[in-house]
Amino acid sequence: MKTSIFDVAKRSGLSVVTVSRVLNGAKTVREKNRLKVLEAIRELDYRPSAAARSLARGRTGTIGLIVTTLQDSFFDSVAKEINDLLAAEGYYLAISVSRGLDHSGQHYMIQEDRLDGLILLSPVEEEDFVRELRARHIPYVLIDNQQPAHNEEAVQIDNYRGGYVAGRHLLEQGHQRIAHLCGEELYRSTVERRRGFVQALQEEGLEPMIIEQGEYSIGFGYATARRWLEADTLPEAIFAGDDYIALGFINALLEAGLSIPRDISVIGYDDQVIAAKLHPLLTTIRQPADEIARAAVQQMLRKINEPDQPVPGVCIRPELIIRQSTAVR
Repeated sequence: MKTSIFDVAKRSGLSVVTVSRVLNGAKTVREKNRLKVLEAIRELDYRPSAAARSLARGRTGTIGLIVTTLQDSFFDSVAKEINDLLAAEGYYLAISVSRGLDHSGQHYMIQEDRLDGLILLSPVEEEDFVRELRARHIPYVLIDNQQPAHNEEAVQIDNYRGGYVAGRHLLEQGHQRIAHLCGEELYRSTVERRRGFVQALQEEGLEPMIIEQGEYSIGFGYATARRWLEADTLPEAIFAGDDYIALGFINALLEAGLSIPRDISVIGYDDQVIAAKLHPLLTTIRQPADEIARAAVQQMLRKINEPDQPVPGVCIRPELIIRQSTAVR
């Protein structure tokens, strides 16, 4: 027969109410009694029901995570790290792949008190989510937020610095005719990476040879490289807004018989898993998934456990990872 809370009360010589208070971390229990309960729990190998504990605390024990896609190793790494960190704290992670609210302006994860809190990773319809979460008084954390007004509620990545570092690296390799391939304008990261890159060049009295905008995809990088090859307008180096763009660009150049980085240097962004698997190994700007996840979970737990205390936003610096796809001109 499974051990119950009544068995623990009997073994400790204390009331069920006292045992319940110990299980729920109440600070009103005398230390002597708390130790008796813990000893009884150990002796009986008692494991309280997670559902019962959640009910007693008025919580679900579940944190939600909404992402726009999981076909991205960076997003996947952040999600896995969040899951592991929350599990260590006794929480379950529920994941939804969604770009926004439904036609009625809602999302199933934030209805009917399903969650203790919600983490949004690079949300597209950020303003709508924030409005709904605030109305329902659900604690939330944004990762890679789109609106500067929400910086104090977010874990940001310093994308401006990432773009700047990418530009400086190519300049230090002696390149001057440098192009930039960026993703969709709706992402704040697109704008900030481009702004940092342009600033690095302007400090040296240069302007980008060309800036092309498209999707964060291998196809965009490949198509752009093919067009530049046909027009014979290749730059000396490119800064790609993410690793997928960079890999598509490199693939087109290799098909045309060019060598990377002998003929052109390429730097990406994100440090996707594939960046260190294909040849040439890709020089890139790493976003530290473990740091990002840790900061988001810490913010979320503080918001749940200390709802009346302000929780400041966090800004995390990316890191230059030098591999084989960039070289001195």
